[in-house]
Amino acid sequence: MTDLFADVRAASIRAFHDAAVAAGPSADTPMPDTGGTRAMAARDGAWRSIAANHRCNHLLWNEEDQARRTDVPDSAIAASKRAIDGYNQLRNDAVERIDETLLMRLAGVSPRADAWHNSETAGSMIDRLSILALKIHHMRMQTLRTDAAPAHVASCTERLHRLERQRDDLARCLDTLLGRAAEGAAFWRVYRQFKMYNDPELNPWLSRGRG
Repeated sequence: MTDLFADVRAASIRAFHDAAVAAGPSADTPMPDTGGTRAMAARDGAWRSIAANHRCNHLLWNEEDQARRTDVPDSAIAASKRAIDGYNQLRNDAVERIDETLLMRLAGVSPRADAWHNSETAGSMIDRLSILALKIHHMRMQTLRTDAAPAHVASCTERLHRLERQRDDLARCLDTLLGRAAEGAAFWRVYRQFKMYNDPELNPWLSRGRG
């Protein structure tokens, strides 16, 4: 991979995700200092957006768990649902910022006529790596339970191996996309999510009674 993306190789992102999951969403997990990460982060803010995306995914995970409770008032579930909606919007905003900052680095690269158009953006792949880090962490916790039946531990161990394989595959795909993009052999575009349900101008239920 060229120096354009030396700081955002999948290995560095995975290490950051794992450390941040272990520390919790409220912790200020330091960015890895691999391949000039700090200099790059100061220049375009890619790592700030990677960290923001991961934090939102962690908070979303916690709220999704709480939203399944059956021993609390409906108002508590409604509060969790509203929090989920807010975190999800921030998460998608961060994905778009990741793509914007990484594509800025490609401003001087012209895609070849036969360049591969990747339908999934680099930002969305990093978002998926974040979610897989959370799944792997929580599935691993299940494999370490001493109060669970052996069948449960065995099932979770098999699932853990699948999740790790999925993350390995996705990490390799991300590095491949960034490497080829830097050479002009592949490209992606920023895809806007346009979450219409969050916009009072687009959601008719939110605009009711407004003039």
